[in-house]
Amino acid sequence: MSDCVRRYAAECLGTAGLLCAVIGSGIMGEALANGNVAVALLANTLATVFALFVLIEVFGPISGAHFNPAVSLAMLALRQLTARDFFAYTTAQLMGAALGAWLAHAMFNLDVFQLSSKVRTGHGQWLAEVVATTGLLLVIFRVRKEVVALSVAFYIGAAYWFTASTSFANPAAVLVACFPIRLRVFNLPTHWVFVRPSWSVSVSRSRCGDFLANPLLIKHIWLGLNQVIPNRLKVQPTDVFASHMLTAIT
Repeated sequence: MSDCVRRYAAECLGTAGLLCAVIGSGIMGEALANGNVAVALLANTLATVFALFVLIEVFGPISGAHFNPAVSLAMLALRQLTARDFFAYTTAQLMGAALGAWLAHAMFNLDVFQLSSKVRTGHGQWLAEVVATTGLLLVIFRVRKEVVALSVAFYIGAAYWFTASTSFANPAAVLVACFPIRLRVFNLPTHWVFVRPSWSVSVSRSRCGDFLANPLLIKHIWLGLNQVIPNRLKVQPTDVFASHMLTAIT
């Protein structure tokens, strides 16, 4: 296996593992917390911190363990990543995010295809994602290499609690939520609210980010997909969703 293939596969598998951990622990936490949102979010936070640390340690030596298009975009801007690798990394991350979401919901016997009905928007949410993404990049680029895994995991764990958005800070996770892959995050018209701050922190007002975050485009894509997928796979609204998104109902 070539070095490039190994790196791209590592990004895909690592992102899949991260999304699976975030969503799976959220579902389990909510199921066991008896309606206590704080307990569910705490369980989700701890699982994410542990999983993120391990995944960075495992895949870091292979690909750098970005698991995040915003991180890869920052690396590209600093010329630490080629344009070819950036597009390959981003593609692998988006694929991995989708696979992780599918896997998490399959483990809990939930429908794969799901459309969110919860709306999250507002300037506070925008600001929270800017803060979360800026802090993440600061940690990655300023701490010593030997403690990057621990530092990133601890920062994300803390940002779950001090940001209004519970710190997505990852366009891959948000963009997956735009499509009929059972990530209950936001309603279609507000998906873009979280995508753009994460991208724009790395590179100001990316044309690619504007294209992917266009709510009208996403709506048309969704409507088209909903016409061709089998009836048994079509969207079935549900009240089960990851604890990482629980602030959507508060």
